Amino acid sequence: MKKVNLAVVGATGMVGRTFLKVLEERNLPIENFYVMASSRSAGKKLTFMGKEYTVEELNEHSFDKPIDIALFSAGGSTSEKFAPIAAAHGCIVIDNSSQWRMDPAVPLVVPEVNPEDIAWHKNIIANPNCSTIQAMVALKPLDDKYKIKRVVYSTYQAVSGAGLAGWMDLENGLKGEAPKKFPHPIANNCLPHIDVFLDNGYTKEEMKMVNETRKILHHDDLRVTATTVRVPVFDSHSESINVEFEKPFEMDDLMETLKNAPGLVVQDNPEENVYPLAIEAAGHDEVFIGRIRRDESVESGVNIWVVADNIRKGAATNAVQIAETIINQWNQE
Repeated sequence: MKKVNLAVVGATGMVGRTFLKVLEERNLPIENFYVMASSRSAGKKLTFMGKEYTVEELNEHSFDKPIDIALFSAGGSTSEKFAPIAAAHGCIVIDNSSQWRMDPAVPLVVPEVNPEDIAWHKNIIANPNCSTIQAMVALKPLDDKYKIKRVVYSTYQAVSGAGLAGWMDLENGLKGEAPKKFPHPIANNCLPHIDVFLDNGYTKEEMKMVNETRKILHHDDLRVTATTVRVPVFDSHSESINVEFEKPFEMDDLMETLKNAPGLVVQDNPEENVYPLAIEAAGHDEVFIGRIRRDESVESGVNIWVVADNIRKGAATNAVQIAETIINQWNQE
């Protein structure tokens, strides 16, 4: 089995530390391991697989050494500058920022959904937005079978999606302190405002979901709309998704399709109050789906409730799964 040299860029952040955790759990065949971050974090110590590593400062020469795969979670401007440098050295970058997602030359990948798109990468692969990833795991099997006509997203997103500063706003807000990250208090509140507002009245987060859904499902003209809301929950995003299909469906058949879909766990027993919960999804890699019911207001539609850990499946785990897929391909060659 081929062992790889792997780097984590942005290793000291919330997603970066989760990269390390998920890499340990999934036990990838790693030969040499490197942790990198900005000058502020350089020199810090991180433990991986029982061994201590010193955080290196990311610079133009970081990829002069042989690195096969680099997992980036250091923000868009860092990715814009350093991903091409790494790529030029033959390193495959799996980037968690929004920098490369809509670049037509860069695959946008959820391994359960479109692993075949990995094949056309030019050493940069984009990890989708956290809220898009979990929706895709649920929607792809339905699109394959019934052809999706329209999607309406309403999201209920955890504060950890805004990083440590978002987390602290909720923690401190519950003690009565004023917010530092969000424009309004998040404790005991819901903010229909994630990322910046655009000229069309939507937020950047909402348009990410619209555009990324089209790209991943290869439906350039798919009708998609979204309202994204930050809620006072620490971990795991929840989504109400309304889907309209081109083809008719039977509920039994649709349920069976979802039960057999990769990476998806059906939790749907209303009589026993069984449905996906953010508190239970936290710490897991699967996407959970429930409240599955026909939308009786349209000819062929369904309502679903989709929940996943946004830092794991919504970021770190998805990127590690992409790396796993690449390594498995190398080992089959």
